[in-house]
Amino acid sequence: MPHIASHRWNHPACLAPRALHPWLVHPGSLTARLIAHFPAFKVRLLRQRWARPNGDELGALGLRRRDLAIVREVVLMSGDTPLVFAHSVMPRQALFHGYQGLRRQGVKPLGATLFANPKIRRSQLAYRQLDRRHALYRAAQSAVGPLPAALWARRSRFELGSARILVTEVFLPAVREAKP
Repeated sequence: MPHIASHRWNHPACLAPRALHPWLVHPGSLTARLIAHFPAFKVRLLRQRWARPNGDELGALGLRRRDLAIVREVVLMSGDTPLVFAHSVMPRQALFHGYQGLRRQGVKPLGATLFANPKIRRSQLAYRQLDRRHALYRAAQSAVGPLPAALWARRSRFELGSARILVTEVFLPAVREAKP
């Protein structure tokens, strides 16, 4: 079984800013928590298409460099305020063995679907600070505009039998200002 953490995705969450820490380490559905704190919650779908996963995602999913997956990118919003940039990787085999409905997710929160199925198991959370050198930082910046020099992210793998998907959540500045 591939490991979710790597030398780059094992930063201790305790190094995160104090205001962000409760959001970062929360083991449940981030979607449900955001909905509870932000009544104007919505999902802005940026893209969902077949693509090659990022290099560090290959190992977490046991994929080869040539493998394709559906890559979904969204911004979780409160009204017009971006809260979280989310990047999900759904390998072909996962879409045919347990996660068939995810191809038609649209603007429905992925977390709502994943946490609604008691058969889906979630891995431990892995953490990382991202900067301009990381593809997900650049994708978040492209989606929402100027960002601070570094952002905290977490990722986890969701497993249904042998089918696995990877979800990475990049926490944007507005989340830090909210009390969880």
